[in-house]
Amino acid sequence: MIDGKEFARQMRSLIADEVSLALREYDICPTLDVIIVGDDAASHVYVNNKEKAAAETGIGSHIHRLPEDISQAALLELITSLNAKSGVHGILVQMPLPKHLSGEAALEKIDAYKDVDGFHIVNTGTLHGASARRSLRPCTPSGCMMLLETVISDISGLHALVIGRSHIVGRPVAEMLLQKNATVTIAHSRTRGLPELVRQADILVAAVGIAEYVQGDWIKKGAIILDVGINRVERDGKRKLVGDVDFSAALERARAITPVPGGIGPMTIACLLQNTVYAAYLQHDLPEAYAAFEGKIKDLSHSFNPSHE
Repeated sequence: MIDGKEFARQMRSLIADEVSLALREYDICPTLDVIIVGDDAASHVYVNNKEKAAAETGIGSHIHRLPEDISQAALLELITSLNAKSGVHGILVQMPLPKHLSGEAALEKIDAYKDVDGFHIVNTGTLHGASARRSLRPCTPSGCMMLLETVISDISGLHALVIGRSHIVGRPVAEMLLQKNATVTIAHSRTRGLPELVRQADILVAAVGIAEYVQGDWIKKGAIILDVGINRVERDGKRKLVGDVDFSAALERARAITPVPGGIGPMTIACLLQNTVYAAYLQHDLPEAYAAFEGKIKDLSHSFNPSHE
């Protein structure tokens, strides 16, 4: 199994060291502002976890808890004010928003250099354009690629299948795989002949959002599986989390696999904190510091032992 929880722990330790360095060398404390609207219980749990993780690494954080009935204009006004504050390096709008608010408008209002989710059109355009411009990449796809590199450093020519076509995971991770010279296929829940496609895949990224959708006997012997799914199901009268892949069956055939929970999930928050540091360096025009920090993260991927008993 690929222990994403342990990798994320080591990554947070590395980020904490980097935050100390930023304070010592550049007098910068990377700071994250999170906006949450309404009373969605799951969203509040996610935000609290982000706040706790930021505190553990020394990253400053502020939570803006807004009422359910806030207007679109008021939400955008808050984002505009945060864009203008030099002490705010990262801005995140927790999704989903109430139905009367446009999440797209909110995301596009965020300054691209403060968009720590990596969803702004400038950041997505930079990713898909393979530009040399430094940018902020989406957190979950970045976490997938880091864990993949703990197993294999060169994926040139390998067949990677991404099940899921969202702008949050499926499409950006497909682009990242292409940039590493994999041969990439994007599929989804309506793809015909999906089992045969899975049987051809050296690398499988499952991000379709359907509990245990991918069956174990679909898996190619020796494949590497990155399971992004987080699905709540009833088992023996209890609720539990499962991924998009039938884990126990796939474990018998895969070379390596991320568990759920404890795989990709912890990496998403770790990459959010990483992006907050990157954002601080971008806004203070410190490309050398950005590159050095990026190198440390890559070194962690290459030196990490992905397996545990």
